[in-house]
Amino acid sequence: MTSKHTQLEVFWGSGSPNAWRVLLAAEVKKIPYTSKLIEFSGDDLKKPDFLAINPRGKVPAVRDGSYSLYESLAIMAYLERRNPKPAIFGNTPAETGRIWRTISEFECYMRQPFDDMLRPILFKQLPEKRSQVQAASETVRTELGRLEQSMDSDRWLCGSEVSAADLAVYPFVKFIVRITSKDELKPLNLGLAPFEAKFPKLQTWMERVETLPGYERTYPPHWRQQ
Repeated sequence: MTSKHTQLEVFWGSGSPNAWRVLLAAEVKKIPYTSKLIEFSGDDLKKPDFLAINPRGKVPAVRDGSYSLYESLAIMAYLERRNPKPAIFGNTPAETGRIWRTISEFECYMRQPFDDMLRPILFKQLPEKRSQVQAASETVRTELGRLEQSMDSDRWLCGSEVSAADLAVYPFVKFIVRITSKDELKPLNLGLAPFEAKFPKLQTWMERVETLPGYERTYPPHWRQQ
């Protein structure tokens, strides 16, 4: 059983977009939590204590008293029920539907191209996977373009208030911007940089996310050193 007095523990890894979602959600909802930073370079993910929380050995995961949970969207939904205000999954059926549709579209149409484009870059698999990266970047551009168009009249992805859609999508877009802005990737002609010129509305939206209270506490520590 959990208690309203239980201190939430958040297990996360620096630079993990999935973990970043959970940290942002906790900050927006003003939920006190104990930060448990997992080191990817060590064996933290394989330790029995952590595997008891997430047997898949991945971040993010949370422990709330005797209850533990993993998978980022599941955790965000849990935090919504645990601390209903402010609501991040909408206050009306229509708002909830729009938020979940936006998240679902991202998961269904953006996640795989995101991986196909960035993993070869991160794991030094260029130039052998150059064609894969370029093909995936076309889909990424298309999906970012859809998000750009959706913001014609809204401050946030799903209306006038920050929602789970913003918190779920932002870490991945930020990751794309960070990687594709590197000078060494210019010869690939991915069509994603400079981001602020290609997607000005999304750039403004990202800057808005970055002014949220608590944002600085969620920023990947190792990014500050690079």
